[in-house]
Amino acid sequence: MNNNSPQAQQSSYQKGSNQVAIRSYNERLVLQLIRDHGAVTKAEATRATGLSPNAISTIFRSLEADGFVLRNEPIRGRIGQPSTPMSINPDVRYYVSLAIGRKSMELAVIDFMGRIKASRRIIIPYPTPQLALSFFNDNLTGLLRSAKQKRSTIAGMGVTMPFELWSWTSEFGAPPEEMDAWREFDLVAALQELVPWEILFENDATAACRAELVFGSRSQFQDWIYFFVGTFIGGGIVLNGSVFSGRKGNAGGFGPMRVPDKEGDRLVDHASLIVLEHMLTTEKLDMPDIHDESIDWERLEPVLSNWIVRAARNLAHATVSALAVIDFEGVVIDGAFPETIRTRLVEEFRHQMDIIDLQGVTMPDIDAGHIGRKARVLGGAARLINQNHMIDQNTLLRSV
Repeated sequence: MNNNSPQAQQSSYQKGSNQVAIRSYNERLVLQLIRDHGAVTKAEATRATGLSPNAISTIFRSLEADGFVLRNEPIRGRIGQPSTPMSINPDVRYYVSLAIGRKSMELAVIDFMGRIKASRRIIIPYPTPQLALSFFNDNLTGLLRSAKQKRSTIAGMGVTMPFELWSWTSEFGAPPEEMDAWREFDLVAALQELVPWEILFENDATAACRAELVFGSRSQFQDWIYFFVGTFIGGGIVLNGSVFSGRKGNAGGFGPMRVPDKEGDRLVDHASLIVLEHMLTTEKLDMPDIHDESIDWERLEPVLSNWIVRAARNLAHATVSALAVIDFEGVVIDGAFPETIRTRLVEEFRHQMDIIDLQGVTMPDIDAGHIGRKARVLGGAARLINQNHMIDQNTLLRSV
């Protein structure tokens, strides 16, 4: 049996209920099962969820009638009637997502499977409220046209942005007086005056973690740490198979985490692209804009190699501290850089975890993220899908 099959991982899923009163929960459960595994038959869904065959048949019919799932080709050659796997219909929902970062802004139309149908991105010295609104207004109509969508076909909008954009302005050369405008500015309220959709807001690194969970098929882990290396370091925490955002929505904000390094005692002082930029400037290299997706990162050597070692070493320190609090089974590392750089960082992180003192904690599984630079903009759609079509186990536990 394939280890990624629904049967092999059925212990990871909550069991359903055959009571019709909570059919919505069961539909989310089955839809999430199909999303995680790509395609699922009724028999597989029955075994994975513990629901009766009749209940599963009813749910499959309902999901198909509502357009959420599609029938695949029947599987023949087995004893009995051919079984028909069901897969997610990517066109059942479309979302607009706006990601505002410290060095870039991106607007995208995203389908139900996390595929970007159209996007617009700009590199900026620093973000301001007026720039964010102008970027949105100037690009929305053309973006929808490129994605072959209308305002009426959009199911919702996600907005992702670092919390407290007015903090750490000196590190990336932003004027404090302009960044202070974010303190009193309600971006969601301003956008809500422009569009009719439901708008959900989330910290950008938490949203990136949510994109990895929703679109990266992470059902093999129930409790894991997610690091996203951007201009600064951020991330997220997954508990019980769901993103745990915390009381203030900033759980997994790893930047201030203390690390024992002589060049700085916070993780943000090492595992951030702003640190790489400072290292390049110190070496007086002809520095390309590392936020430009088209640059050749090999031009950054040998500083790049030194930064990778420094970042990985301190990510290992932060991971051991996190493992001392919660026994995470996995660590996922992603960031706003090419896949080749992500691979090198993950490999160096594995090495640093092999040589660090792990007394009292257990070595976690280590993996690279699936998404990369687009994780934050995809996180806007993931936030909407997670709220409206998936089970958040941490919300269930809080409500008990």
